[in-house]
Amino acid sequence: MMARLHHLRIFAAPAVFFYSCMLASCAGGPAPATQTVQVPVAVPCVRSAPVPPAYEFDQLPATASDGDKILALVRDWVRYRKYTGELEAVIAGCR
Repeated sequence: MMARLHHLRIFAAPAVFFYSCMLASCAGGPAPATQTVQVPVAVPCVRSAPVPPAYEFDQLPATASDGDKILALVRDWVRYRKYTGELEAVIAGCR
């Protein structure tokens, strides 16, 4: 019976010392500080797209003469240039 207690004492002393050190190391450190981290979030750069114009050429009947088609294309060219300029401005805002 004494031999069993002797083995227990041999292992108990280092174990008590080890667990005491572990508890002391946990209690001795400073509390963790709260940090604020700035994380970039992807947002759409286009808030609103310009409304495409109603082109006169698209509304012509298939039986329209060549002259009417050319005149409609010439009139639509101004609308197209304005719409293209608005789209380029929106795209430039994304860069």
